[in-house]
Amino acid sequence: MPAQLALFDRPGGVRPARVGDAVHALAGRLPTGLHLGTSSWSFPGWRGLVYERHHGRERLAREGLAAYAQHPLLRCVGLDRTYYAPLAAEEYARYAAAVPPDFRFVVKAEERLTVARFPRHARYGARAGEANPDFLDAGLAARSVIGPATEGLGPKLGVIVFQLPPQARMHPAELADRLHAFLTRLPRGPAYAVEIRVADWLTDHHAAALAAAGAVHCLTVHPSMPGLATQAACTRDARAGPLVVRWMLGGGQRYEDARERYAPFDRLVDEDPASRAGIAGLCAEAAEAGRAAYVVINNKAEGSAPLSARRLAEACAGG
Repeated sequence: MPAQLALFDRPGGVRPARVGDAVHALAGRLPTGLHLGTSSWSFPGWRGLVYERHHGRERLAREGLAAYAQHPLLRCVGLDRTYYAPLAAEEYARYAAAVPPDFRFVVKAEERLTVARFPRHARYGARAGEANPDFLDAGLAARSVIGPATEGLGPKLGVIVFQLPPQARMHPAELADRLHAFLTRLPRGPAYAVEIRVADWLTDHHAAALAAAGAVHCLTVHPSMPGLATQAACTRDARAGPLVVRWMLGGGQRYEDARERYAPFDRLVDEDPASRAGIAGLCAEAAEAGRAAYVVINNKAEGSAPLSARRLAEACAGG
């Protein structure tokens, strides 16, 4: 396999795929404040969709962002690696230098800020099952995520997302109060969104806490959550900032099963027209209200994030 990959990874750099005049025309019909993108960019199966040639995942991770950002429909990208480890301002700055001025990054905050107790999983080592002293620590968030991201990305920072996975023994009202206290202590300036993965946490208390702190609810398409319409209706008060949508996983699957089913992510396998139409409607509402919109799409949503982005763009453009 290394020898085979070497045949593809010849010198010459990672170049963008030729997407054709129709895609450029489609991009021109989208609202200026709409930023569609994917969760990361390092997928070899995107040859012909995003990249001209096949490259290994590691090379795409290092060198592929500039080519990704030349795709006319992909105007943002999710930085999910920041969920597992922080990045220095210099690393963010390298990303910012690779993309055009109107490109935006959706940065996911570190997991250690959003879990009250570390899951019982081998990757947590001795911390597995232990209480997390850094849970919703605003000072740590400012030092490890917000400061480096704002310094390195500058105006190319779109939004910082705090994703809260299921938490043991966390009452919805208690969590909402803690979120409010946390968000109000964060530095002013960046846009903040909160994504939850427990349906019972989606309450009026949650929406009010976010709205009072100037944050927004991150709408997510995921089996653990109600549909987009339900989320949007419940969190209508938290609409002062941008629209943030993460289209993650459909069909009641697990990530591992979807990965196996959809790899190498070069075609749509399980189309989800209901979610597509729902997101397009939310984007239209945001455009009408003059709000920016960030929509990040995962390969596990329908099978291929770039192709999902094109179908969504068609829905947003009305054709």
